[in-house]
Amino acid sequence: MSYPTQPTASHFINGQYVEDTAGTPIDVIYPATGEKIATVYSATPAIIAQALDAAKSAQSAWAKMSGTERGRILRRAADLMRERNHDLSVLETFDTGKPYQETIAVDATSGADALEYFGGMAATLTGEHIQLGEDWVYTRREALGVCVGIGAWNYPTQIACWKGAPALACGNAMVFKPSETTPLCALKVAEILVEAGLPAGIYNVIQGMGDVGAALVTDDRVDKVSLTGSVPTGKKVYAAAAAGIKHVTMELGGKSPMIVFEDADIENAVGGAILGNFYSSGQVCSNGTRVFVHKSIKEAFLKRLSERLDTAVIGDPQIEETNFGPMVSERQLEIALGYVEKGKTEGARLVYGGNRLDRGGFYMQPTVFADVKDDMVIAREEIFGPVMAVLDFDDEDDVMTRANDTEFGLAAGVFTKDLSRAHRVAANFEAGTCFINSYNDAPVEAPFGGSKNSGVGRENSKAAINYYSQLKSVYVRMGDVEAPF
Repeated sequence: MSYPTQPTASHFINGQYVEDTAGTPIDVIYPATGEKIATVYSATPAIIAQALDAAKSAQSAWAKMSGTERGRILRRAADLMRERNHDLSVLETFDTGKPYQETIAVDATSGADALEYFGGMAATLTGEHIQLGEDWVYTRREALGVCVGIGAWNYPTQIACWKGAPALACGNAMVFKPSETTPLCALKVAEILVEAGLPAGIYNVIQGMGDVGAALVTDDRVDKVSLTGSVPTGKKVYAAAAAGIKHVTMELGGKSPMIVFEDADIENAVGGAILGNFYSSGQVCSNGTRVFVHKSIKEAFLKRLSERLDTAVIGDPQIEETNFGPMVSERQLEIALGYVEKGKTEGARLVYGGNRLDRGGFYMQPTVFADVKDDMVIAREEIFGPVMAVLDFDDEDDVMTRANDTEFGLAAGVFTKDLSRAHRVAANFEAGTCFINSYNDAPVEAPFGGSKNSGVGRENSKAAINYYSQLKSVYVRMGDVEAPF
């Protein structure tokens, strides 16, 4: 199949496409049909070495450029991404199966936002002067060196930019490994960056499975590792990076709570629950999949939710009217359907959906369980699919305890018209990213990341700069040195 912006090789290294068919073939499957649309080849040890050597040799000259010069290139790349948003969105839909209606609004555009934001910030990355009598100290903000980015399959264009933009703004080079499930989009990000003027070797993309990721994480040439992925993968990568005392950012999974109080606007709360459970067919790490609804409005909430789910347009994701697409792979579909069976077995009430759709590709219905108990598997484990668990509550203190009773701490949301309660609840959530009367907003200006097992560090905003740079202190003595002998 031929489609717009189709990459021409598996890897992008030192400013150009590179192919090495000696690597293990990885089929790229279009989730809407199950059809193979491309084949890429996993990076061999020679490809890994080539990418790391290119990054290592190019990085110091890039870091010596002024922040203004670096920023200008990133902003130019942002403009190119926006100009090509349609083609990049079509490619993202082929890569992930997400509806074009989503990708045209969120994916390449949010990547461009990151490039623009950090491009604008690059010139502001200064140190400080600290006067100490006649002596003084100044600080320098310096690049870390070579950064490795490991992406997830749900937002391949966005994640490639969320990691690349702050890394490059700070003067680092990057080797990015996308998920083997969605390997195409990051190659176009690399291509656009070079077209915008990025020196060869500063942003490289190589393909592969976990073994390639492990080789990157443990390599002595690597100074920083940034992963978006599951908690089990994060623990392995964090441990491997720690063995080399490498800097890390871990953006991991969640089982986030959404609390809907009795005074909430039900229409908005239902809208938030839809965004927090069924956008991208439920394949979003921050999703609010434990929806705690006050007993007094539970049935009204479920009724309106079902009515709105009836209006979902499920179909060809390349058609702009479609707003609910397939899951990314057969395996992920089977995982989600397996949790549906667990929910039934445990006695939760299936309110909506629950079935695979009788059509090609990896489609299942949006699914809602009610009367869910806190100890049920569907309320404890991350499903990463369109399966919502609705739980009852009638007391704020009780629901807060239950909402925080999880190993995860990525996100949380509250719907209420009582602003005092809204801010109190947000303050008491044990989560890094919270929402009041909204859900899953992720502007580049705001920090994004989790607490507890959901991650380490922050992406986006000025906070990300702290995770892609380091401070050097320089003490300047103005007088003579006094020594004991």
